[in-house]
Amino acid sequence: MVELGSSKLFSQLPADEQQRLRAVTRNIDLSPGQEIFKEGDPGDGVYVVKSGTVLISAVVATGERRVFSKVQPGEFFGEMAVLDNQPRSAHASAEGETVVFFIPRERIIEMLTRSPALSMKLLQAISLRLREFNQQYLREVLQAERMALVGRFASSIVHDLKNPLTIISIAAEVACQESSSIEARRTSLQRIGKHLERVTSMVNDIVEFTRRTPEKMALAAMDYGMFTHAILDELQKEIARKSVKIEFATLPPQTKLLVHPQRLGRVFYNLIFNAVDAMPGGGVIRVRFQVSDGEVLTEIADSGKGIAPEIIERLFEPFATYGKTKGTGLGLSISRRIIEEHGGRIWARNEPGNGAVLAFALPRPK
Repeated sequence: MVELGSSKLFSQLPADEQQRLRAVTRNIDLSPGQEIFKEGDPGDGVYVVKSGTVLISAVVATGERRVFSKVQPGEFFGEMAVLDNQPRSAHASAEGETVVFFIPRERIIEMLTRSPALSMKLLQAISLRLREFNQQYLREVLQAERMALVGRFASSIVHDLKNPLTIISIAAEVACQESSSIEARRTSLQRIGKHLERVTSMVNDIVEFTRRTPEKMALAAMDYGMFTHAILDELQKEIARKSVKIEFATLPPQTKLLVHPQRLGRVFYNLIFNAVDAMPGGGVIRVRFQVSDGEVLTEIADSGKGIAPEIIERLFEPFATYGKTKGTGLGLSISRRIIEEHGGRIWARNEPGNGAVLAFALPRPK
């Protein structure tokens, strides 16, 4: 228990000032959880804790109420609204059985006007408290951002894994049916194996995405035409149930490129499914190619509404998304990393009167 005269704020006052202060001060007994004031209340005075503990809290950006400070015996609170004559900006309540002194605003203002030493003491205390509040607020905001990031990351993983896991489930059901032919079972087992590899590749991509330095990727010479035909044929089977059709505006070039097939395959999956998401009612994806002396250009154009202006400049940033109920843009960010690892470049644009175009260029071996 602390007496008013020995509190941090008033301990340096002369005896006569302390006597006048006690004459206008009243004790308030509080039960556990009892509210002292809330946000928006008038700043009618300053409080000093005599015994017990007072909790100062506020609602943070997540909508939750968080405690920013615990005021102990001898410490004061409620001074900001008194000084600026504005409504209370925080909530104060008793943690347990608590007793506080209450000094009316008029008396505090009068004392501060007469005593430069008291004004300096109050200013120093406010400065220290603001530092503590800022540090606590930053911790709360950072924690909230971390949790939101984890949630978005998990959402992206679930979204990306849903399609191959669905195919594995259907193929496993076909393979286990007694009525299935040997050929149907063989095809189902091949699909299971292929999509298990795809899941493994996705998980490895995510693990690599979280590393500061990605592992070096080994590239091998492959026929780009055969590669794109095979992967787009497989993708057509997956997206047909969504009323989306892949068409070749130009045939894939029969040229050798240095690629990592699993990683580059992930790029095609990401870009095709991004186009599918842009056409919820179905549509057409047109794939076209262009070969120059130095590179091979691949363009994937959809018949959707195009990329929103709000997101087009940030489309390949991690977690960038706009107007989508699922997915977070992590797939496009990973795609950019994969293309850059191949020594290429990737970009997006809208075609007037049509939809979006996601394009990438890969270098030709010299």
